Amino acid sequence: MALSINDTAKTLSLGRTSIYALIREGRLETIKIGRRTLIRSASVRRIMGSE
Repeated sequence: MALSINDTAKTLSLGRTSIYALIREGRLETIKIGRRTLIRSASVRRIMGSE
């Protein structure tokens, strides 16, 4: 399963800029499908558990 950037932002109650920062830090794992960047739901759950 994977979430879009916007869905991840809503789930974590963060802005898109914060989501991209977490991606750059390596805390969120991404999947590229064409031009879309999707976030692995397992990494979102991991972030939710650590907050």
